[in-house]
Amino acid sequence: MAYNDNPYGQQPQQPQDLFPSLWANQEDLERATTSCLARVFMRMFAALLVTAAVSFGIYSYPGATEFLMTNPILTVILIIAQLGVVMVLAFRVEKMNPSVSNVMFFVYAILTGVTLSFIFISYEIGTIFQAFAISALMFGAMAIYGTITHRDLTGIGTFLRMALIGLILASIVNIFFRSDTMFVIINYVGVLIFVGLTAADTQRIKNLLAQANADNQEEAIRKISVMGALILYLDFINLFLKILAILGRRR
Repeated sequence: MAYNDNPYGQQPQQPQDLFPSLWANQEDLERATTSCLARVFMRMFAALLVTAAVSFGIYSYPGATEFLMTNPILTVILIIAQLGVVMVLAFRVEKMNPSVSNVMFFVYAILTGVTLSFIFISYEIGTIFQAFAISALMFGAMAIYGTITHRDLTGIGTFLRMALIGLILASIVNIFFRSDTMFVIINYVGVLIFVGLTAADTQRIKNLLAQANADNQEEAIRKISVMGALILYLDFINLFLKILAILGRRR
């Protein structure tokens, strides 16, 4: 409301005038939130290193690779274990001790490394590193955008999660039809979805951390940090796999 439109002839009070205590340390709050978000990315990066080390380690040891290839039941068990861990983290993280959830997160990273070891058999090494570099650049750019933008990405994030469900269903259907055209479309759409989700999820995690910092909820911050690292880790892994499928030259 403009000053001249005020019927009482006074400048209307702003939120910082009504609640000075909430605004006095705004810069400190932003710095604390940025620091927490940085720790989220460090945990996510550490998990990616674990995944890469496990995956390449298995590939480098021919006996391990051959054992996995000749035991498809073990592969199914590993995939089920992955799903179990991530489901527990998704639905029980609020009630779990942060240290336990952190351990489970890195257990998930190890399991993912085992299952991703097959990409070294299916794709050229150069293609894998190229896909990783492109994924890292795209992920980094969108994570920075999600951190600094003032635009609310909540609606975009919701739409992209719904689109992801459709993409999963399309992928399942294409298992039976084996359409090369559909395969290409799924991968390109997948890249767009996970690029967008990276920005939306980064902003969402930042907002949750800001609220927890404002309320001085240290335990909540630790839980959000673990779950946030997992969410961003999944965004990166899926983005990487989609780009790898686009660039990949099958052996």
